[in-house]
Amino acid sequence: MKNWLTQFKHEDWVVVAVSILLLAMSVIIPSHLPQIPKQLTTWTDFSNAIQLFVIVLIIFYLGWIMLGRPLKGLILSLLAIFGISLIAQITAAIPQVSYYGFESVFFSVILGLIIRNVFYIPNWMKPAIQSEFFIKIGVVCLGATILFSDVMKSGAMGLIQAVLVVSIVWFFAYFISRRMKVDQRSAMILSSGVSICGVSACITAARVAGGDDKKLSYIVSLVLIIVVPMIYLMPWLAQVLLPRLFDNPQVVQEVAGAWIGGTIDTTSGVAASSAIVSELSNQHAVIIKGAQNVLIGFVAFFIALYLSTRGEKNSHSPSLDIVWEKFPKFIIGFVAASLVFSLLQTNGLFHVNLKGKLLEPGVAKMFSTLFFSLAFVCVGLETRLKEIISRENRHILWAFLTAQTFNIIVTLVIACILFGVLKPLLG
Repeated sequence: MKNWLTQFKHEDWVVVAVSILLLAMSVIIPSHLPQIPKQLTTWTDFSNAIQLFVIVLIIFYLGWIMLGRPLKGLILSLLAIFGISLIAQITAAIPQVSYYGFESVFFSVILGLIIRNVFYIPNWMKPAIQSEFFIKIGVVCLGATILFSDVMKSGAMGLIQAVLVVSIVWFFAYFISRRMKVDQRSAMILSSGVSICGVSACITAARVAGGDDKKLSYIVSLVLIIVVPMIYLMPWLAQVLLPRLFDNPQVVQEVAGAWIGGTIDTTSGVAASSAIVSELSNQHAVIIKGAQNVLIGFVAFFIALYLSTRGEKNSHSPSLDIVWEKFPKFIIGFVAASLVFSLLQTNGLFHVNLKGKLLEPGVAKMFSTLFFSLAFVCVGLETRLKEIISRENRHILWAFLTAQTFNIIVTLVIACILFGVLKPLLG
């Protein structure tokens, strides 16, 4: 009995427990929860920031108490990391910055890197530098934003495209990464980011594969930097190429949306890029991106299953016990959150906000963004720049560019076949 209870003191189970508290708040009191402020010019902005800090502090303390870890120095350290994260969030919300597609996690990493490499980290700041803990909470909360209804909206063609693109691009990206001498776990992170949905997929894959956080921050930076030119490149390519292939303007717009939705690696980037083409393209792109997002859990499961069944050198053949022991338990929280929130939506238990979007998943998304931002401040604070620009990371750069080029080509072919040929034929 004691051994059975001991396993639940593992960080993954504790993460699931504290995440349940956050998601319960998202469902029970969504309209009373604070939002991440986009500026600090009014009392409401400061009030939101203070309330969010208190929530994070409670979650952090609860987690540390459950894990039996020391609480000394946590408040001041967490306040500093939260402050840096808040600066990153506000910077990303500046219209001139958000216009170019830069997200808060990018600035979180950059600010952390500047502090780590230009200045230094004082001892009082170190207790709350816990990137692993924050990232796992962000992943579980992310699950609540992935609703099965989003997949169904895209119909059979959207779901088929999502499965084909993710499968083909993931294995190609992994193959080319390994050929370019990228280590196995970084290759899995890179492949997930290119094939599924950028930052969220990278983070989830890294926590499952156990990759190096320094390489994770480098891959995430690549994703967020390369998204910027793609936001403008993809609509231009669509407007140049697709009218030469299809006569029907509606088909052109649908194929453009499917192409953009399957290639750009962030949801915000997909929305901004497809809106340049047309409203119809925007609708298709966002829905197809949502369909791909759902596959994060499946890819994470198979990565975990593959790694957990390999066993160690000179060990016996892996058993189900070994699979369960090595399987990242927070992924169960991710999948459960998606299932529960999808069921709640199906039964009409969610509310719609003034913008016409579901309120409860929106709050869960806010929590996910907040904890990802905290995590990447920590990743930056743990990373030396000279390690990021190492020769090994240059291999990651070329592997990423090669995989993304392949992604653009293969997704074009699939989108043309499904939305340009099969869908019109089937009526």
